[in-house]
Amino acid sequence: MMAQGLKSSTLELLKRFNRSFPQFYEQFVSSESQLQNLRLAYRLYRSRRAVIEIKPEGNKTALYFAYRNQSFLLSDIFGVLAAYGLTIHSLSLYGQIRPPMLVFIKLVVSRGSKALTEKTSENVCRAIREALAGRFEVEEMLAVEFNLDAGLEQVETDFHIDQVFHLPALLIEADNQPGLFYKVMYAIWQEDLLVISANLLVWRGRTRLILYLLGPNENIIPEYLGQKIAEGVRQRLMGRG
Repeated sequence: MMAQGLKSSTLELLKRFNRSFPQFYEQFVSSESQLQNLRLAYRLYRSRRAVIEIKPEGNKTALYFAYRNQSFLLSDIFGVLAAYGLTIHSLSLYGQIRPPMLVFIKLVVSRGSKALTEKTSENVCRAIREALAGRFEVEEMLAVEFNLDAGLEQVETDFHIDQVFHLPALLIEADNQPGLFYKVMYAIWQEDLLVISANLLVWRGRTRLILYLLGPNENIIPEYLGQKIAEGVRQRLMGRG
């Protein structure tokens, strides 16, 4: 459903913009989020560098991010969040499947059950930029806080082709623990996979992530390869990869 009261030129621009996403995007993503992503894309086009916005959202903080999608991006972003001890409450991620292959992320986070202070927000924003530029070694910083070689507990993974979204989907479920998201995204990067949508559910001490993916060279992943990838990711997450 398109937003009411938009100028016809904006609607036309939005329709063209939406064609770069998977088919489900226009149907299932709210018009508010579609417009927000279009606005971020315009800022990205103007600035030619990653767009990072951090805003209050109730007693939590919303982090918006837009950039060209690459397999290492998420491990960098989630690594920085882990390094600053942030709790992730929700995740929205929408990536294009046609050039320019942009990705738009909204994360709702907190620190010590409170919204981020202005200073922490600035530091997180700067650290993400430094990580993307290769000047901030996420792994080195995290190694001080976490044992990165320690495996996750009770990991389950499964691969299937989603019948609604018509995309390869990887389900990852594990017990909640510090550094969980970073370890998942690092494993995804090591498999050279591109995340183009994500669903997150945290419930009763378990984190359940469904990642919709493209394979190496932005190809669709066949079922037989997907099963091997799912097992490879599980082994990595359990510290055996």
